[in-house]
Amino acid sequence: MPSIHSSSQDAAKADDSKVQPAAGRDRMTGMEVRASISLASIFALRMLGLFLILPVFAEYAHGLPDGHDAQRVGLAMGIYGLMQAFLHIPLGWLSDRVGRKPVMVAGLLLFVAGGLVAANSDTLSGIIIGRSLQGMGAISAAITACIADLTREQHRTKAMAMVGGSIGLTFALSLVIASPLLHSIGMPGIFTLMSLLGVVAILVTLFLVPTPPPPHPVRLPFRSVLLNPDLIRLNVGVLALHASQVAMFMVVPAMLSDAGMPLDQHWKVYLPVVLVSFVLMLGPMMAAERYGKVRPVLLGAVGLMTAVQLLFAAVHGLWGIVGVLLLFFVAFNVLEAMQPSLVSRYAAAARGAALGIYNTTQAMGLFLGGAVGGWLLKHEGRSAVFIGCAVVLLLWLIIAWNMKSPPARKSSAQAVAA
Repeated sequence: MPSIHSSSQDAAKADDSKVQPAAGRDRMTGMEVRASISLASIFALRMLGLFLILPVFAEYAHGLPDGHDAQRVGLAMGIYGLMQAFLHIPLGWLSDRVGRKPVMVAGLLLFVAGGLVAANSDTLSGIIIGRSLQGMGAISAAITACIADLTREQHRTKAMAMVGGSIGLTFALSLVIASPLLHSIGMPGIFTLMSLLGVVAILVTLFLVPTPPPPHPVRLPFRSVLLNPDLIRLNVGVLALHASQVAMFMVVPAMLSDAGMPLDQHWKVYLPVVLVSFVLMLGPMMAAERYGKVRPVLLGAVGLMTAVQLLFAAVHGLWGIVGVLLLFFVAFNVLEAMQPSLVSRYAAAARGAALGIYNTTQAMGLFLGGAVGGWLLKHEGRSAVFIGCAVVLLLWLIIAWNMKSPPARKSSAQAVAA
């Protein structure tokens, strides 16, 4: 029975040979650039639609016949993530067997159908059904595995950074345009827009995304993927990262409002902070990619995230909040780019399954961050939320401390010479 390490190395070599450039060239190939941009755009098209409802859905739901139950409103918001948590693993596993594109197209069709159901529902119950259908299109693992299939190791984190950047930009854009859209086309129009964006994503998948190599014939036991220590560290990491993200953003908007920034003006903070963070993350990413500093960069980013939570617990004033937010987004963007890339390297022969587990723990983190963060905020106050996040991130730092640096990659010229 092949080990996950030896099988992953063989699979990685086979996959990387598909995109190997000419000798002496150590840049992304045209195909790698096309794959990275097109797959990042699929993420962006899906996430823009989903992000658009976050700032405005609660306000809209109060006008529905059954929209005064806060718990049901929360269910309508959270059911998407819950369905994703159930289906990331089986759909990631399926993409290893039948290919990435069929799974991506099927998931996007469910996303489109769910948006149309929600758009044509005039009750919260109907919207919950629509959101459930949208969540069943859990294709994040298949998309991320496709990126890994179509890029070489030395450029994989760069490709993942494009995905992270697209998500960050769509989040910032949604904060700017959500309220105007609600007042111009209404929530049914926003749900319809989601479906239209899903149709565009299907067209991108079919006509712009390069066809990845067929699934690798090596079949690893699911248990070996689930219990691999390197992958466990990364799964713990993404759970801690997104739990702390959701929990802290239950508090940060109120802090900005208390500092004199009206709610409808918060985008003026988020947008420039996100854009500047993309620039500041380039140095750490370059150190990790070009100079083999993956371990110190990852541990440093986790340490910075931990410090950010403690700073939030103590900071006062608008500019102090803005400065700490900038540090948060720098660390968050670095970790968002590095972690899925490392998953694909540790489990090349079972990328879909490994990334399915990874995305499932991410979804669990989103749920736990909201549930536990809300409890702490209600019973213990704002500072307790940040201290709780700091404790979780510190535990992640301790667990990740013994991670081994991935083996140094060969440059393109060295690979061809070998």
